[in-house]
Amino acid sequence: MKKFLVSLLILVIIAAIGFFIFAPTIFEKQTNKIDGMPLPEITAEAQKLHDSLIIVDLHSDTLLWKRKITDSVDYGHVDLKRMQEGNVGLQIFSSVTKTPRGQNYDSNSAETDNITMLAVAQLQPVPTWTSLMKRQLWHAEKLDRAVTASKGAMTLVNSASDVTGLSRQRSQDNKPIGVLFSAEGLQTLEGKRKNLDTLYDAGMRMAGLVHFFDNELAGSMHGEEKGGLTDFGRQIVRDMEDKGMIVDIAHSSHEAVADILKLARRPVVSSHGGVQAVCGVNRNLTDEEIKGVAATGGIIGLGYWDGAMCGTDPKTVAKAVKHVRDLVGIEHAALGSDFDGAVTTRFDVSGIVHITQALMEAGFTEAEIRAVMGGNAMRVLRQGLTPYKQLPKRIVEQTAETRQ
Repeated sequence: MKKFLVSLLILVIIAAIGFFIFAPTIFEKQTNKIDGMPLPEITAEAQKLHDSLIIVDLHSDTLLWKRKITDSVDYGHVDLKRMQEGNVGLQIFSSVTKTPRGQNYDSNSAETDNITMLAVAQLQPVPTWTSLMKRQLWHAEKLDRAVTASKGAMTLVNSASDVTGLSRQRSQDNKPIGVLFSAEGLQTLEGKRKNLDTLYDAGMRMAGLVHFFDNELAGSMHGEEKGGLTDFGRQIVRDMEDKGMIVDIAHSSHEAVADILKLARRPVVSSHGGVQAVCGVNRNLTDEEIKGVAATGGIIGLGYWDGAMCGTDPKTVAKAVKHVRDLVGIEHAALGSDFDGAVTTRFDVSGIVHITQALMEAGFTEAEIRAVMGGNAMRVLRQGLTPYKQLPKRIVEQTAETRQ
């Protein structure tokens, strides 16, 4: 009996070791996929233009996974080597701290959480197993470590001057990739305004108020109540603007989006998603919401996955860009891949040139393509990362006039 128990214990230990070593990677491989559908050959003209662009992606969830951004792997969507191959100039990495069991686009409870098990399986620090705030701070530390490990290949972007400096560096032979830390849902605040200071100090410069469930700040597009901003949510929006943190409306309910747009004094972004005119799913923006974002001087980050575009063909992304351009102007269209966000795409970050080529084939001018692929996002980052009280008076007055 004793030998049996010892043998059983050994088997349990071996199984546990195997779980912690292999399970996180296996799960990611099953979650972040390339669909394998054919892609056109890239023309020399498209590649030449693409190589001259500053490319900005407003949203990736790579920090959620066990691997390091500096690791070169053959799964998932984003790592340093593939960002370099795709000529990415600035990548925004978002922190996902909680997702509901049975996650869907229509209705989710806030009572369950998938990420806790993922944190345990990845052997993250024990405090991250029970605290959403600690989980988010762990993601911030992970990004900081990646920048250090990159030995100059990546650089943190925390201010408007960092954005300007990155533009200058990208124009030279040495082309570091800018990285910025954001959040998908501020349930991590745990109802305390002071926790926003903690996240700001950790490097967070953009945040969506909600993710797939309603929280203390607002209703989610995918929540049960789908309500508007709460009093706490209104205060946090104002605090974010004052600090120079960009408000992201992705995943917010239609009522919450309306509330945010009425309240906004700064450019608002939708970091990743689509437009209902092209793909009529609940999570995508209506024309009135697109107009509202444009009125703040903000941008719409357009994704490449089926849930946002009702397909993964790059031509559909070009179609969505055209709709935004025709409705409110090219200066409000941008890219928001949702890479590594439990989505399936046609290509990974190394293949983003397919968007450039699709825009060329759709008849967009070079100036329009430069704006969509990164120019618009760089403008909004320069504006949005400036604390409100430091804005020139003329900018404040122009914003007020635009909103009237």
